[in-house]
Amino acid sequence: MARRKKIYEGKAKILYEGPEPGTIVQYFKDDATAFNAEKKDVIEGKGVLNNRLSEFFMSGLNQIGVPTHFIRRLNMREQLVRSCEIIPLEVIVRNYAAGSISKRLGIAEGTQLPRPIVEYCYKDDSLGDPLVTEEHIAAFGWASQQDMDDILSLALRVNDFLSGVMLAVGIRLIDFKIEIGRVYEGDYQRLIVADEISPDSCRLWDIETGQKLDKDVFRRDLGNLADAYSEVARRLGVMPKSAVSKPTLIN
Repeated sequence: MARRKKIYEGKAKILYEGPEPGTIVQYFKDDATAFNAEKKDVIEGKGVLNNRLSEFFMSGLNQIGVPTHFIRRLNMREQLVRSCEIIPLEVIVRNYAAGSISKRLGIAEGTQLPRPIVEYCYKDDSLGDPLVTEEHIAAFGWASQQDMDDILSLALRVNDFLSGVMLAVGIRLIDFKIEIGRVYEGDYQRLIVADEISPDSCRLWDIETGQKLDKDVFRRDLGNLADAYSEVARRLGVMPKSAVSKPTLIN
């Protein structure tokens, strides 16, 4: 499919105008960034892996009735998604303490939380995506109370699905973040899961060893990021067992 007009380029993806009205082509780059893009590198094959993994998760959510923007994968690096109005929030679901919550609250990494905790960050790279409360969200009109109820419900349903899928292949879902978009059908608005779900946006630890299989490998210089993502893909059956070290995926 011929590329169309570029709409937006972010740290990990490029968005192009889609072939039909209301669609977007989402292209996954090999770029890896951390600490608000202060640390950067190019990891060969990362975009291919994230495209396939995000397809796997989004398709699974669609099948169980959790609406997403995903329509279909186009090729090794691109997928067709539904255009939507992104709510300017990162929705974070935490099952175990890790990363910023450990630093903020002094909880040892790996500590199981009493229940899944949902947090919200305002999407603004120049501000470092600051943590915000529902009071901020309501006061600044980023989302209504009904939106927030729906966002919470979507986030917890995604958590149930991802936790179960990962547990079945020996991986613990520590936390993850998603973005939510609005779509309009006449006068009716509904919310859908947008952006991507991949090891870029999740913390994934091997249940037996505690080995990290997510972007913390890059953040903390713990090894080869492509190998970690390939291991997740291998366990989920997204790529063949013989291709663990090099992400040569089947189209």
